[in-house]
This record gives sequence, C-alpha cells and structure tokens, in this order.
Amino acid sequence: MIASHGTLPYLPAMKVIRDCFGHSVRLTDERLAHILEHAEMVGMEDELERVLQAPNEVRRSPSDDDVRLFYQFYAETRVGGKWLCVVVKYLPGDAFIITGYLTGTVKAGEIVWPKK
Repeated sequence: MIASHGTLPYLPAMKVIRDCFGHSVRLTDERLAHILEHAEMVGMEDELERVLQAPNEVRRSPSDDDVRLFYQFYAETRVGGKWLCVVVKYLPGDAFIITGYLTGTVKAGEIVWPKK
C-alpha cells in the first residue's frame, strides 16, 4: 500500500543472495551492521555471499532445525586461519542471514552440503 503522501512504505535496505541450494537469502543492512560490529569481520562483506554460494560445508544447527551453518575456510584473516560461518534461518517462503563470524572450529550438526 502506498502512503497517502505519495511515498512508498519503508522497506529496510537489503541484498538478496542465491545460496548453494537455490534459495533466495536476505541480508539486511541491519544484520550486516551487526556482523561488522566485530572488527575481524570488517573487509569480509563480500565473503558472506561467497560462502552462501560455494561453501566447503553446510550443517543443520543442532539447536534449531530451521537454521543452517554455512562454512568456508580462510587461511588468512585478521585473526589467522579461521572458518567463516554464515548463519541462515529458513522459514516457509523466507530465508535470511542471522549473523556471520570467524571461528576456529566447525560446530556439530548434520552435514547437509555437500551431499554424501
């Protein structure tokens, strides 16, 4: 619905990324700002998209069946060799990035990519 004063309703700015499963995943400016609050993530913005499109591995979260953890290893980051983990929530008709972070280990969970 268009507001009466002729402007479009507010929609948060976002990027839509196609993941390795073919789903459209939203990355809002608010979530990107949250991710970039961590100094080690500054400069890794483009890598978030790369990890979703071509991860080393994707795991189902052991604590939430609707969440997938996308992992890609980077030998050189601001804090040494680390895994970049991008956390995505999948709902009926929607998918969005919750967060992204660097980690030394891959979390437990069923591997859903690559298919064995």
